[in-house]
Amino acid sequence: MTLTPTPRLDVHRHLRELPVPLAYDGPCPGGQVGAAYVRWPDGRRSVLTRGPDVSELLEIARTAGIPAPRYELVHPPVVVQELLPGVTPREPAAATVRSMLEVNRRCRGLLAGRRDLPPLRLHLRADGPGFCLHGSLRAYDSRTRRLLDQVEEVGRAFPDELEGDDLVHTDFHLGNVLVDASGAVRGVIDWDGAGRGDAGFDLVTLRFDLARRGQELHAEVEGDVALVCWAHMSLRQVDWSIRHLGAREVTAWLEVAERLRPDAW
Repeated sequence: MTLTPTPRLDVHRHLRELPVPLAYDGPCPGGQVGAAYVRWPDGRRSVLTRGPDVSELLEIARTAGIPAPRYELVHPPVVVQELLPGVTPREPAAATVRSMLEVNRRCRGLLAGRRDLPPLRLHLRADGPGFCLHGSLRAYDSRTRRLLDQVEEVGRAFPDELEGDDLVHTDFHLGNVLVDASGAVRGVIDWDGAGRGDAGFDLVTLRFDLARRGQELHAEVEGDVALVCWAHMSLRQVDWSIRHLGAREVTAWLEVAERLRPDAW
């Protein structure tokens, strides 16, 4: 099979298509698909990214005291969002992890009664939309095939949707927070996959990130939620590494997946 990477953001093409004349002001650090700094005619800086309009969810987050950005312009398939203060942390300081756990706590119950919002899809039975692709693991080597067999076994045993009343970020790791000099979180970015589900999903995501950095996250996640989120994150990280990052990253994420696999399964 052809292992097709997700295309990077073509910022200059999108800028030409916007209804207002924004100027390119350089790439944003980090990320593997891309985001760019842009300037408005009055000189104000913002961030342009590709993604859906989740402005309603961001407003709910901000009302709960979560430092999420405002969407200043929505022009599918891109959005221009508020540039938040702070910097991306280089190391997982204890203050930052505590602050992220507080953000996670504030997300609990924010979408109670919102059955108009579909629950999160886990993609354990079939490919996700540009990520969580099963074929890459099936084609790569015997170790990734063994992991895929485990993921799909979980997918057959449990629903492929993660129900819940929480606001879930879905990519909650150190690369998507901005911190001040004390390590406290002053911004949470990259909400384009946000939705309704169980906030334990974000704790499992953070656990995977911290495991790569040599740190363990001591935060409880319910049994079945821990298992299905483990399967999702294992599939997601290994697939992405196969298609974008190379053999060293594939091996590193396989080791994390094997180390974090719930003992009960």
